[in-house]
Amino acid sequence: MNAFSLNGKTALVTGANTGIGQAIAVAMAEAGARVVCAGRRTCSETVGLIGSNAEELILDFADPMAARDVFSEREIDIVVNNAGIIRREDAVDFSETDWDDVIDVNLKSVFFTCQAFAKAAAKREGRGKIVNIASLLSFQGGIRVPSYTASKHGVAGITKALCNEWASKGINVNAIAPGYISTNNTEALRNDPARNQAILERIPEGRWGEAMDIANTAVYLSAPASDYVNGAVLNVDGGWLAR
Repeated sequence: MNAFSLNGKTALVTGANTGIGQAIAVAMAEAGARVVCAGRRTCSETVGLIGSNAEELILDFADPMAARDVFSEREIDIVVNNAGIIRREDAVDFSETDWDDVIDVNLKSVFFTCQAFAKAAAKREGRGKIVNIASLLSFQGGIRVPSYTASKHGVAGITKALCNEWASKGINVNAIAPGYISTNNTEALRNDPARNQAILERIPEGRWGEAMDIANTAVYLSAPASDYVNGAVLNVDGGWLAR
């Protein structure tokens, strides 16, 4: 058996329309999985990259219960909770709306998507893999992003809490904490010579990460190779947190 194969599995990847989510969806398909590409905007580009082994599903996690019916309609083996948003403002001026919007998408929806998946897995008495996308700000404070930091600390926490409850039931719950990844979201940082240099000087590996660095880790955490990995938050950051 190929311990890294996802043949015969179906994976739901949220936020699969672009960036890290798109890379994860493509990598899952390359490993053999059928992929349900979910996003609040169309994932047609991602589906096009994968081909017939993918389908699009419009889900807006501004409603934290958006995935409540997904698992009764499809037999899904793997969930990757990648969808997320960020709002920036000085903490002294941060609004309740910006706090609630970020917590709803980044944390509350992650918990209730995991819950719906676990209920469906229990009914079919099958194994399952959950991969949550955390952040370096699951460990650090950041600046001007209080709700994002709180949400990503929360993602790390519920990853461990759900592991404690569900590991004995055959569900692995792990998380990935991406470092500085070269995506559209970080283009402004990479185009700022001073910030780019400061970031690279802090990363022992001396380079920005690629979306596929995260995607390949997600495949590992979804495959049989990681069956005894549970409750982990894996830093994929080129050594950033080791400095």
